[in-house]
Amino acid sequence: MKILIVGGSGFLGREVAQQAWAAGHTVTATFATRAGDIPGVRWLPMDLRRSEEITSVLAETRPDVVINAAYRQTDWATTADGAICLAMAATRHGSQLVQVSSDAVFSGARVRYDESATPDPITPYGAAKAAAETAIRLFAPAAVIARTSLIVGDGGSAHEAFVHDLAAGRRSGVLFTDDIRCPVHVADLARALLELAVSDHAGVCHVAGPDAVSRHELGVLIADRDQLDAALLTTGRRADSGPPGPLDVRLDSTRTQRTLRTHLRGAREFLRRER
Repeated sequence: MKILIVGGSGFLGREVAQQAWAAGHTVTATFATRAGDIPGVRWLPMDLRRSEEITSVLAETRPDVVINAAYRQTDWATTADGAICLAMAATRHGSQLVQVSSDAVFSGARVRYDESATPDPITPYGAAKAAAETAIRLFAPAAVIARTSLIVGDGGSAHEAFVHDLAAGRRSGVLFTDDIRCPVHVADLARALLELAVSDHAGVCHVAGPDAVSRHELGVLIADRDQLDAALLTTGRRADSGPPGPLDVRLDSTRTQRTLRTHLRGAREFLRRER
């Protein structure tokens, strides 16, 4: 199968590309500024803000599946408009689309959200993701919209780097005790996305871990796994001092998980240190 991964040089995109290539697929990945270095993967430059580049890459690669893992939190043109243009191009080429979305589409007012919940974003990034979702559901009804949460790995994620920097004194900052999400391991998420891409799924799926943890609890789990001093992780409340945004957003992935072979581990499981 020919798979095109948009945003292939990012944290999630790289993992999807590696797994897809290891599974024997023909993999092309796009990048905005710097190509990746995964053996066997073809790299092409593509800027989602330029519709002509989207058209060119789709025409050249003619993929069976397109997985969009690209985003820029402060750029509507990439996160909303670009995702919509990509969906329309994929539909014209007869490619199945998996659009990676986010729990940022929710305000936190309901706390727990399943796949039927209506987006009610309160940040520009959440609004961009919600706009992309709405348009894709109209223009590409066979597409999969895979909402996820904080993505963590075995040391390569931004949150893990931040925890290490705090523990080492390289950065100042706090980990919020009232900012709660359902983290997922990048390998589990990538495996689930590839499974969804070749299945009969369509519409909204939730692909997050089952454990709801605060940013601080997640930091403590990372510190314990990596044998850092968790006492150096200063706590704070986002409601008091943090940037505006949703507080407690818990993606309920129960329905999607029942249809997947991939086991979506919770943070307390995948960050457990071997004793």
